[in-house]
Amino acid sequence: MSLTRLLAIARKEMIQLRRDTRSMILAFLLPVLLLVLFGYAISWDVRNIRTAVLDGDRSARSRELIDAFRASGYFTMVEDLERSAEIGPRLDRGAIQIALVIPAGFASDLDAGRTAAVQAIVDGSDANTATIALGYAEAVARTWSARVVLQGAPLSSVHLPVEADSRVWFNEELLSRNMIVPGLVAIIMAIIAAMLTSLTIAREWERGTMEQLAATPVSRLEVVLGKLLPYVAIGLVDIVATSVLGVVLFDVPFRGGPALLMILSFFFLIGALGLGMFISAAAKSQVLATQAAMVATFLPAMLLSGFMFSIEVMPPVLRAITYLIPARYFLVVTRGIFLKGVGIEILYIQGLLMIAFALAGLSLAVLKFRKELG
Repeated sequence: MSLTRLLAIARKEMIQLRRDTRSMILAFLLPVLLLVLFGYAISWDVRNIRTAVLDGDRSARSRELIDAFRASGYFTMVEDLERSAEIGPRLDRGAIQIALVIPAGFASDLDAGRTAAVQAIVDGSDANTATIALGYAEAVARTWSARVVLQGAPLSSVHLPVEADSRVWFNEELLSRNMIVPGLVAIIMAIIAAMLTSLTIAREWERGTMEQLAATPVSRLEVVLGKLLPYVAIGLVDIVATSVLGVVLFDVPFRGGPALLMILSFFFLIGALGLGMFISAAAKSQVLATQAAMVATFLPAMLLSGFMFSIEVMPPVLRAITYLIPARYFLVVTRGIFLKGVGIEILYIQGLLMIAFALAGLSLAVLKFRKELG
C-alpha cells in the first residue's frame, strides 16, 4: 500500500466533498441541529402534572394534603371539582392528567386514628407518565402521612426502626437530559457517519468517474482508506462539537478524559463509515444509498441500543440482536465518560468490540468494492 496514493485519494475526496453543499451540511450542520432538536424535544422528566381536586371533606386536613401536593413541584392544580362525574370528561379531553379524590369524613377518620382513603385517578393512555405520576402521588401521600403521625408526639417517644439515607451518584438531580445528551452524541454519530460515506462510491458511479478510478494503479484498500480519511476527520470534529455543545448548552457534566473519548470514537467511526461505504458500493445510487443507510442505522440505533428502551426488558430475541448494534457499545462509552468519568479499565470491553466492528466495516467495504470492480 502506497501512502502517496492513499493521500491522493483522500485529497480527491476532500475536494469533491467541498464542492458538494449537501454533504457539507450533512457533515457539519446536521449533527448540531439534531443534538439541539432532540436535546430539547426528548425528556423523560415529568413535571407540572395537570391535576384536578375533588375535595369532599373540605377540612383543614384535606387542605393540608392538597397543599402538600402543590408544594411538591410535580403537580399543578388546574381545577377544583364538585362532583365525581366531572372527572371522566376532563380526562377524555386531556384537560387533566390526574384527579385527586378526597372523600367526606377524611379528617374525622384521621382524628379517630383510622386509615383515611384518598383516591388518585390517572389517565393511563400515556403509561409512562401515568406510572410516574402515581409514584409521585404515593410518595407525597406517604410523606404527608408520616408527618401526620409525628404531629403532637414528643420527640423522645418517636423511634423509627429504619432510617433511609438515599444518595444518587453520577446524576445527582436525576435529570433526564444528563442521560439523553451523551446518548444523543452516540446515536447521531452512528447515523451521520454511515450517511456520509453512503454517498462516496455511489457518487463515483453516478458521475461516471468510477471507470477512471478503476483504471488507476491504486488498490481497493487504498481507495477505501483514502475515501474514509476525510470523513474520519469530520466525524472527530463532530464528536468534539456535539460534546462541547452538550456541556455548554445543556449543562451536562463531563467527568472523564477527552483523549479516551476521541480514541474510542475513532474506532467507532471507522466501523460506521465502513458500513456506509459498503452500502454505497452495493447501491450505486446516492438516493438509494442514503435511504438504506438511514434504515440500517437510525432504527437500530434508536430502538435497540438502549437509548430509548432498556435492553433488559426486551424479549430474548431482540436482546440477542442488540449485541450486533455498535451504537449499544458506544452509548456505554459516552455515558460512562460523561457522567461517571470511568477509564479504559472499565470500557476496555466496549473498546475491543468497537475495534472488531471497525475491522468488520472495513472488510465489508473492501470486499464489496472489489466485487464491483470485477
